[in-house]
Amino acid sequence: MPRASTSGTVRLTTAQAAIRFLSRQWTERDGERRRLFAGCLGIFGHGNVAGLGQALLQEELEATDAGRPPDLPYVLARNEQAMVHTAVAYARQQDRLSTWVCTASIGPGSTNMLTGAALATINRIPVLLLPSGTFATRVSAPVLQELELPWAGDITVNDAFRPLSRFFDEVNRPEQLPAALLGAMRVLTDPAETGAATISMPQDVQAEAFDWPVELFDERIWSVPRTRPDAHRLAEAAALISSAKRPLIVAGGGVHYSQAEAALAELATATGIPVSETQAGKGSLTHGHPQLMGAVGSTGTTAANALASEADVVIGVGTRYSDFTTASRTAFQEENVRFVNLNVAAFDAGKHSGYAVVGDAREALTALASLLDGWSVSSAYRKKQARLWSEWDARVERAYRPPAEVSADLAPGLLTQSEVIGAVNELTDPRDVVLCAAGSMPGDLHKLWRVRERKAYHVEYGYSCMGYEVPASIGIRWADESRDVFAMVGDGGYLMMPTELVTAVQERVKVVVVLVQNHGFHSIGSLSEGLGSQRFGTRYRMRGEDSGRLDGDLVRVDLAANARSLGAHVIEVHSREELEAAVAEAKARPADSGPVVIHVETDPFVHAPDSASWWDVPVSEVSDLRSTATAYQAYRQAKERQRALVRPTTARRRRRG
Repeated sequence: MPRASTSGTVRLTTAQAAIRFLSRQWTERDGERRRLFAGCLGIFGHGNVAGLGQALLQEELEATDAGRPPDLPYVLARNEQAMVHTAVAYARQQDRLSTWVCTASIGPGSTNMLTGAALATINRIPVLLLPSGTFATRVSAPVLQELELPWAGDITVNDAFRPLSRFFDEVNRPEQLPAALLGAMRVLTDPAETGAATISMPQDVQAEAFDWPVELFDERIWSVPRTRPDAHRLAEAAALISSAKRPLIVAGGGVHYSQAEAALAELATATGIPVSETQAGKGSLTHGHPQLMGAVGSTGTTAANALASEADVVIGVGTRYSDFTTASRTAFQEENVRFVNLNVAAFDAGKHSGYAVVGDAREALTALASLLDGWSVSSAYRKKQARLWSEWDARVERAYRPPAEVSADLAPGLLTQSEVIGAVNELTDPRDVVLCAAGSMPGDLHKLWRVRERKAYHVEYGYSCMGYEVPASIGIRWADESRDVFAMVGDGGYLMMPTELVTAVQERVKVVVVLVQNHGFHSIGSLSEGLGSQRFGTRYRMRGEDSGRLDGDLVRVDLAANARSLGAHVIEVHSREELEAAVAEAKARPADSGPVVIHVETDPFVHAPDSASWWDVPVSEVSDLRSTATAYQAYRQAKERQRALVRPTTARRRRRG
């Protein structure tokens, strides 16, 4: 037990103080209180095993002695990058109001978290990283796994976290810990500034004792604000919107994080403004809402993209306008298109010279609905929305159930990826969560998946990180154990990071991984072909004995056996009927039965319906290959549609009388 003193201090190591502090942090929004940190994910090695590891052990034993669960339970992960993905997925599913701590050992253990840090910060998702450092005293330098730079003795590999974090500090003395912790909490609970918060702690400092003020360990409640937008800015935005003939809403992730779905639905219903969705914003309106036009941009629906091309006012709600959303700035073609951007972050609100309304999405949408009371788009515009959506929805239905001429061309045992998506969509419960991150699957899900309930769609597309799916499925399941989680992942993504299946087995976490085997990189293969690179290096093939190139037979790997060896329950399917039975079996398994992997093979040359859109990937300007030269000419033509999207920011007031 820590030794208390009569002077209002308690003697703990720096690591013990950090763990005690973190276990007593809470968030509050709209009167709802929850723990800021659900637990700590970690892998121990030299650097944290005797510091943070000892502190976590001590915290757990004290909880056991007191007959209660630990306030900061520890979970052993298998891969440092993966555990950050687990934390990020949990935080996203919790509307960024709760997250996990992640700790790793010196050197490669800590730098393995760099990709996770980038993913969290790019997606504006809170996660606390505690990478371990060498020695603040440098008494044993150079230690195992230490970076040495002849020109800078104070730089460590952990400095690589600086540009990837929204907050970074290095605690080289115990006295520095309180400021570092409080600074990290401020950023983690700020809707506009959140991302990865990183506190680097050398191993000797972790183990060093200090007399801490007892007030440091009081419970703290961090109020997550709903910033109200400026009334004048709202009035000007309403005037600009009401002057539009063909407005379009682009709903981003901020709609979900603000819990603004109902406010958006009410505004869209009352005004008739159609709603398109980014990847993070998909599900802002559920399937069947008359104003829902689905995905927009490079992986969008033809309905949303047709309306985007002629929109005269684009209303961005909680979006950062990635290149996929704007189709590399080709989606919005109206000559005088104007942007009204509602965003909690001024940085995102100001994009495309938009009329910026800075504030909480729910507050802004509710206020706009009041200001636009009685105003609506024309009945002709509503009818056009209905027609465009009906045409697209029919294409989705055909993709879900391929016509006979498509099925007849498939090899025995193969399905199409769209068919797999359709079967899983239709056979799962509305509350179940679909999950993906990279490859061709995110684009197909963006276009094809029918979201039927809030928070049932989870695609990480800010960083589009291969390997995210399996570890993230654990975080989503922990965030809401009443929902089944279906991680849709191709063989390329699966091979990047299957190891957290073992963590799911260890923790008895039921997640369902739909492993789509298509023997290579489906998305990049298609992209390569379109760019004139002939799918080079994108198929899993043996090196040819005669050619010396990767053009031989398909690589003989058994991913189903691999998943089985990691402890997962595996179901292999070879037909639509078997897939339907597999989904039903997975759904019926007990909640604590661990991971299920459904293995299905698909034909990578049968594609989902086209979005009639574009994505800017440069093509070699000169080449001896005819395929590349042809692709370059097509690229030049597409570039002619790109626009700067720079417009005056002055709002046009509504004319009266």
